[in-house]
Amino acid sequence: MVNIIVQLSKYVMILLIIMYTFLCFSIFGYQDPDRKRYLLRRQNILMFLMHAIAFAVMYLQTDDIKMLAFYLMQVVLFGATIILYTLLYPKVSRLVVNNMCMLLCIGFIMLTRLNYSYAIKQFMIAAAGIACSLVVPVIIRKFKFLAEWRKFYAVIGIFSLAAVVVWGGVSGGAKLGFSTKVANIQPSELVKIVFVFFVASSFKLSLEFKNIVITTALAAFHVLILVVSKDLGAALIIFVVYLVMLYVATRQPLYIFAGLGAGSLASVAAYYLFNHVRVRVIVWKDPLAVYANGGQQVAQSLFAIGTGSWFGLGLFEGVPNTIPVAVSDFIFAAIGEEMGLIYGLCMILICVSCYIMFLNIAMQLHNGFYKLVALGLGTCYIFQVFLAIGGVTKFIPSTGVTIPLVSYGGSSLFSTVIMFAIIQGLYILREDEEEDIERKKKERLRAKRSRQEHAPQRRTPAYDRQRPQARPQGRKAPRKAQTRPQQRVR
Repeated sequence: MVNIIVQLSKYVMILLIIMYTFLCFSIFGYQDPDRKRYLLRRQNILMFLMHAIAFAVMYLQTDDIKMLAFYLMQVVLFGATIILYTLLYPKVSRLVVNNMCMLLCIGFIMLTRLNYSYAIKQFMIAAAGIACSLVVPVIIRKFKFLAEWRKFYAVIGIFSLAAVVVWGGVSGGAKLGFSTKVANIQPSELVKIVFVFFVASSFKLSLEFKNIVITTALAAFHVLILVVSKDLGAALIIFVVYLVMLYVATRQPLYIFAGLGAGSLASVAAYYLFNHVRVRVIVWKDPLAVYANGGQQVAQSLFAIGTGSWFGLGLFEGVPNTIPVAVSDFIFAAIGEEMGLIYGLCMILICVSCYIMFLNIAMQLHNGFYKLVALGLGTCYIFQVFLAIGGVTKFIPSTGVTIPLVSYGGSSLFSTVIMFAIIQGLYILREDEEEDIERKKKERLRAKRSRQEHAPQRRTPAYDRQRPQARPQGRKAPRKAQTRPQQRVR
């Protein structure tokens, strides 16, 4: 009986996430606020239904009461997040809030299936991150001098990355961060956000060639420190984010070609300088040929995705624990094995809808600094998703980055929640700008009407010609002589 429920549940969950994904994109076609609110509420219902079914199945499979308790904790977190954001910020983008909760929901389901203790840690970090994120939109909205802190952003970013090189611990052959009893801290995740603010403030200051050279040199220094610490995934993200922001700010294709050329040369140099880069490239070419020498991870990932096929095997019906680091770098393979490829594709489309929303906000902002910030954060988010899923599916060599909000990782989760909160603050700023524009239009229209009502009426020459001449008093107008009509000559 349990097996039947598990097999039916996977189809129901696939149907629910397909409907949710469809609403993510159909909302963009509606302008009516009431209709949008209705669709957003339907999204919440679909998410909570999928969440409940998944944990009911895991409870039936494990017969562990902890699953139900953990489920209730998550329901409280998701409900509080949606309600608090809506109450504190009436102008907030509900679609971004819903997608953030949905991606967290997918991550909690898979992490609970893979490792319950990791799921508990992820939940605690998510709760702390959401609590902190509620303050971020206020900071973005009230602090008008964020564009003036260029030097501060540069110093913080470079110092944080340099501290990892000097004092950081080694994990997987790379220096990624610091290990504590509570959690592992990876500064490069937060430096991504600081770096975006640095580039945006620098280009806001000036777009002269001298300033571009200085900004490029400092950006290259960020990348160089990450390369020295062998955090090549973060280095690649920062490099791509800078190229995108540079092109959008300057509109010079030459800078893009020069950056791509420099990046290509740097990739070749990294291949010959770092052994683990060569290993990843060899594994990418043929993971089965080097299965015992580094290819196991990618090979097991491909086996899992192929076994799950389109509809998956069902929760607790596969063996995703055989995939190395399945909770973090390769969680997409675990999702593909038990939830199915359709489910995984819907998750990717939800990430894409977030990116579309980020770009929509960036295009509609009038302030150049905030426009570049929204663009940079959106590029950072979607490119990390691309690197994570591309490495799992052998589309590109593995870079060791996580899927934001889905994979296990304290620093990645916290920084992504803060990133979404910054986007919410920019969305509120955009709404404020639209209200200011509408108010100014109404004020100008009202002032114009007031001037027209109080202005003296001027007589035009045409009016004077049409008006009959005033007759002098006491005199009659002369009668016109009546002329007899001429007789026709016959």
